[in-house]
Amino acid sequence: MSCIRFNTSAQREAMRHDAAALAPGDQAVLHLSPPVTESKIARLRLLAGHARPTIRQSVASNRHAPQDLLVALAADRDPGVRGEVARNQATGPAVVAALSRDEDPRVRCWAVLNPVLPDERLRELAADPDAQVARLAGWRIGAAQPA
Repeated sequence: MSCIRFNTSAQREAMRHDAAALAPGDQAVLHLSPPVTESKIARLRLLAGHARPTIRQSVASNRHAPQDLLVALAADRDPGVRGEVARNQATGPAVVAALSRDEDPRVRCWAVLNPVLPDERLRELAADPDAQVARLAGWRIGAAQPA
C-alpha cells in the first residue's frame, strides 16, 4: 500500500473547500485513521513475538496496543522495546512506574518523560544515579511548577 495519494483536480478542490469550512482545530478530522479492528489487535499480538526487536518496538509504541501486551513487552529482553513501552502514553501508570526502575538508564529516561508517570516516582527519580535521568526528572518537576 502506498502512502502517495493521486487525487483529481476536482477532488483537490473539494478538499480545499471542505477544509475552509472547518474551524482550524477541526481540520484534523479530514485525516482520521481507520478504526481499530480486532484483526489489527491480532496483528499486534502476532508481531509482539517477532524475533526482530525493531518489530517489537513498533508494537510497543502503538497507542492501540492492549495493556496486557504492553505489560508483556515491558519485560522484553531488549531495552529498546522496554523503552518504547515506557514512552507510550497509552501504557498504564503502574507499568511506567515499574519501567522507571529499569536497569537501563535510557528506559528510565523514557519513563520520566511519560506524563502518566506518578508524581511521587518522578520526584524520586530526581535523585537517580544516572545524571541524564536526574536532569530530566528535575526538568519535568520544574516544568510543572507555576511561573
